Amino acid sequence: MKKIFILTGEPSGDKLASKVIAQLKISRTDIEYLSVGGEHLKNLGIQSLYNLNEVTYLGFTRVILNILKIKKKINETVKEIIKFEPDILFSVDSPDFTLRVSEKVKKIKPNVKTIHFVSPKVYVWRAGRVKKFKSFLDHMLLLFPFEKKYYEDENIPNTFTGHPLLENNKRDKIDLSQVLKADKKIFSIYPGSRLTEINTLLPILFNFIKLMNKTHNNILFIFHSTSTYSQLIKNFTLKENIKNCEVISDEKIKSEVLKKSIFAVAKSGTVSLEICNYKIPSIIIYKMNRLNFFIIKSLIKVKFANIINIAANKEIIPELLQSKCNSKNIFNTVNDLLADKISLNQQIIKTQEVINKFKTNRSSEIASSVLIDNL
Repeated sequence: MKKIFILTGEPSGDKLASKVIAQLKISRTDIEYLSVGGEHLKNLGIQSLYNLNEVTYLGFTRVILNILKIKKKINETVKEIIKFEPDILFSVDSPDFTLRVSEKVKKIKPNVKTIHFVSPKVYVWRAGRVKKFKSFLDHMLLLFPFEKKYYEDENIPNTFTGHPLLENNKRDKIDLSQVLKADKKIFSIYPGSRLTEINTLLPILFNFIKLMNKTHNNILFIFHSTSTYSQLIKNFTLKENIKNCEVISDEKIKSEVLKKSIFAVAKSGTVSLEICNYKIPSIIIYKMNRLNFFIIKSLIKVKFANIINIAANKEIIPELLQSKCNSKNIFNTVNDLLADKISLNQQIIKTQEVINKFKTNRSSEIASSVLIDNL
């Protein structure tokens, strides 16, 4: 029996990995799996060595403060992968963790095929990293077509898959009557999947909701959370005594709720692609500590944080970052957009033009076929 070890470092990577593995399980039933994963891979019946929270660190300062823990976890993970004896090490996103593990595994076991899904953002910073990847990566799976040139230049085998979040998957009909209220318009809120992000953004988001409630009485705000942090957000809702808020963590209903939304406020990240795919107008927010922001700002070579804006090289989706990420600015930006139907429609049209370049509608199938070819 063939073996694949799936290595992720945060919930978004776990979600992407699960889409590929779900597709792979359809065509091959003779594969044994083990992972460092989360709830998505767990739902496929794949065991994880440990909880993802143990390796999910946000920002330079937290990484530095936890560097000994991270190194220890990397070494433990390498040891367990070697013990598992996989044919393929399939790593997904979180390059500062997953690729360090892959490099060490490749040195010890050169015959293990190392395939990575989601290129590090070399188009944003540290493009020179690609040269190093050549020494230990057998194949890179790319989400975006403009990434190919970096790997072609170094003769690293690569495949453009498109983004799994842009696939038009058929879903069973889901009863949302327990979540949605007939007389309310839906706002989808994405506060992030890491504890640091959530703790930073929740107070800002709840103050924004309070401002909205002063001028709008027909909106239901639905927080999209992971199961790990859903109770934390629910507790915050109770503490703030806000009645028109719900928290959802069931992956089966998140997309359906998003489809029925009139607007989304989202932490900067891949979820923006899913929001755009469903043609929901949105804004992007993000805030980190000043030192982390200063370090990142000095290193990056792009003007925007959101992939849609980066690809378009202009701001299509408003970005409220750092000092601009406050409840009043969010409220004003959202209100201005809601009052301007032309701008709302223009945002949807322009985002569709961008994401159509990222679509293959076969992303998971293409990625799984690369895995099969390397077994």
